[in-house]
Parts: sequence; structure tokens; C-alpha cells
Amino acid sequence: MADDAEAAELLDYDEEENDAPPPTEAEGEKKSYVSVNTTGFRDFLLKAEIMKAIVDCGFEHPSAVQAECIPVAIQRTDVICQAKSGMGKTAVFVLSTLQQLDITGDDKDAVHVLVMCHTRELANQIFKEYERFTKYLPEIKTMVITGGFPISQNTKAIAETPPHIVIGTPGRLKKLANDGILKLDKLKHFVLDECDQVLDAEDMRRDVQNIFVKTPHDKQVMMFSATLNTDVREVCKKFMHKPMEVYIDDSTKLNLTSLRQHYVKLEDKEKNRKLFGLLDELEFNQVVIFVSNVRRCEALTTLLTDQQFPAVAIYGGGKLKQEERLKRFDEFKSYKKRILVATDLMGRGIDVERVNLVFNYDMPQESEYQKDPSDTYLHRVARAGRFGTKGLAISFVSDDDDAAVMNKVQERFEVSIEELPEEIDQSILKADE
Repeated sequence: MADDAEAAELLDYDEEENDAPPPTEAEGEKKSYVSVNTTGFRDFLLKAEIMKAIVDCGFEHPSAVQAECIPVAIQRTDVICQAKSGMGKTAVFVLSTLQQLDITGDDKDAVHVLVMCHTRELANQIFKEYERFTKYLPEIKTMVITGGFPISQNTKAIAETPPHIVIGTPGRLKKLANDGILKLDKLKHFVLDECDQVLDAEDMRRDVQNIFVKTPHDKQVMMFSATLNTDVREVCKKFMHKPMEVYIDDSTKLNLTSLRQHYVKLEDKEKNRKLFGLLDELEFNQVVIFVSNVRRCEALTTLLTDQQFPAVAIYGGGKLKQEERLKRFDEFKSYKKRILVATDLMGRGIDVERVNLVFNYDMPQESEYQKDPSDTYLHRVARAGRFGTKGLAISFVSDDDDAAVMNKVQERFEVSIEELPEEIDQSILKADE
């Protein structure tokens, strides 16, 4: 299993989080725990160019979190939003910031929107969401700024094509802001995606605070995540003014109705044989296999490719150049590779619609960067069964520590996870007709 040194190497603005019931309401705060999805996107009275892009994407009705948050967000109210994976949280801040964006005045070359997240892959995914919703707004310039590339490349891009929307990871953004290259004095919207992950790590929280103080006092602040514990909620609110707090679904339940979950008891040395057998047997679209560290990620991917499985590995810790990481992720997302072997770098926020099978080859364990293994489990298995599709999650339990995590998952989320049967019902892996 993972040793501490290798686990430490994985922190590349990556890993996990926590969860708790909604806090009590303080005076002056607005909260919403119930959502009724009875509207269409047209009811939000969005710009014609945005609506045209929404129609092109085939969207008609907003999800519960979109119906609840977008009307509030477009009025420039601060928002804290917790909703389970796959409910369309990204579209909330993309659509609401685009709706408010006005680049016709003196600030036409200024940064109006800043979105921060914990991984480079997620930053690029958010960028692509802005890209598709600005299809008919060509005057709006969006830029991704993350580590892994020479800072001179960022400096040149900002000078040549000043962006209105910037998406990035805190470390590189802080450096550019401190050097006066990225000017944020005209900022209108400050967004944190996977905010618990960003604010729970001291180094990233310091970077965020450093950037935050360089922005105007009267900006809108929005923060989103699938899990938010009480402590992180209080940290979020320190950045905000009377935020609307939106909680979709009871966060104490593992409410993934389209996802079937099983476990397999076996020794560590038996994992490869069992995994290969299941990959041969199951009729999956795409699969994500989570392992505990970089060494095991590389080794397992080599074994899979040797056995003619179309596998690719992604991990952090500076072990892969950024160009290679993005290339591999694009290969997986474009269906050129059907199997992704990953550390918890890919455990949250990443959306690939065809993924309908997830393996916990190594169960998550508590560490300096993973304070609650049950949260890590939740985000891992939620990679399957997203967007209302079906999915299957299979966890390998090989020792007492693994069993303890599985027991905690079942107790905390009030879900029964049964042992994998000899005959697997594969209907869960097939899309509804």
C-alpha cells in the first residue's frame, strides 16, 4: 500500500475533503435546502447569445442546483453551494458570470471573472465550459493559467490578449498577481470551485487570501463543492457578505441512486488477477481505476497495456509534465483510451460522460492530505453514474484498514454495500433505451 513519502508527492493542488449537516442559520444569512425543478432556462431571461449556446448544447431544463442558484447568482448575490457530483454546479457560475459580464465600458481589457480550483485538469475543464457558452460571444476572452508551463508563456499571453475571464490554480495566479502581471483591481466575480479542497489546505488557502486582498471589496464571491464540513463553511463565509447558502440533498446520505456499489474481499497480491477478470467480463464504456500512489499507478498501467487493455495513467506530484498530463486526459475524454488509472488527482470535479465503471483498486486511507477516507470514497465512485446515467463501483478490500473505511462509508452515508456476487447483473452498465 502507499507509504507516506509517496503520498506526499501526490499533492499538486489535488486530494480530498469532508462533510456535515447544514449549519444553523445566523442572523442575516439566507439559506435554501429544497429545490423544485419546474423552470426552463428561458425563465432566467439570459442574454440571447447565451440562450442560443444553451440550445445548441441540447439543454432545456436546469438541474435542481441550477434552478436554485442561477436566479440568485445573476443578481450578484454571494453564494455558497453544496450539491452532489454531476448536478451541473459548473454551469451555475459559468452562466451567471457570463450573464453579468459587460465589457463595453472603460474596463473592456480588464479581468472581470476569476475562477480558482485545485487541479490543472479541472481548470481546463472549466475553460471548455466557458468556451461552449461563449460560442456567440466572440468578443469575450477566456484564459487558463496554471503551473506546469513557463511563467513567461503566461506573461506573453496576458500582454497580447488581455483576458476577461481567468481560470487557474492558486499558486501560479498568486505569482502573476504579486508580480503585477495579472491585474485584478477591476474584478467583478471571484469563484472557487471545489472550495473545500482549496481552503482546507493551508498553502492553497494562503495563496487564495493573497489573491483575494488584491481584488475590489464589492465583488461577487461564489463557492461550490459536493461536500462542505462546518469548519470550511465558516471559512467560506469569511470571504463573503451575507451569502445565499444552497444545499441540494441531504449530505449525510450517499444519494447516488443510479450507482450500484459492491466490494470484493481479497489479498493485495490477488488484485491484478481479479481486476483483469472483471475488465474482461464487464461490458463497460469507460473505467477509472483509483490507486494509492504514483508507483502503483505506473506499474498497474504497464500491466494493463501489456495485456492489451487500452489504459493510460494520470497522477500529480510533478512526475508528469503538464503537456503530457493534458494529452493523456484528452485521450481518455475523447474515448481514445477507455481505461484511466489514477491517483486522487482525478478523484473529484472531473466529468467524463462515458465513465460507468469505477474501481477502488486501493481503498482510500487517512493521511495528511486525505483527512476523511469516506469523503474520498464518495468523490471517487461519483465519477461513474454522472449526468443521470447508470454506473457500477467495485472496491477491493484487502486488510483491516480497508474494511474500516468500507464500514465507515456504510455507517456515515446510511448505505448498504454488498459483496460482489458471482453473477454480476450488467444492466446497470447499459444506458436506458
